Amino acid sequence: MGMSTGGSQGGVKTDINITPLVDVVLVLLIIFMVVTPELQRGKEVKLPNASTAKRRDDGGDPVVVSVTPSRQIFVEQDQVPDEAALTEQIKEALKVLPGRGVLIKGDSTLRYGDVKGVITAIRNAGAPSVSLAAATEDGK
Repeated sequence: MGMSTGGSQGGVKTDINITPLVDVVLVLLIIFMVVTPELQRGKEVKLPNASTAKRRDDGGDPVVVSVTPSRQIFVEQDQVPDEAALTEQIKEALKVLPGRGVLIKGDSTLRYGDVKGVITAIRNAGAPSVSLAAATEDGK
């Protein structure tokens, strides 16, 4: 087996071999495609639209509580059976980082009364702030 050093005239080959570059870019693309859906916190719910929604930054990473259309409660990705268990789980999360707020992601099909018990349970846990997540009119 011989090694090719260029064209028929025996010079050095000056073309760039882009095959390794394409391989690396494709691997990175696949990694980002797999990881990106996992970056969303909480359960997937359809947020209600709000025309005056303001992005609020309390300076910390909030605990995300999701309420699905079937009224199931999740803290991050973990299902909680009822509001009493939710209070205990929020207390535990606040022991780790005491200044954390709580962000509630309630589905747009829910009524306020469906989420009121969740808000009360979070307040009973001693959360410093409770925020409701909403989508802006452009869907973000």
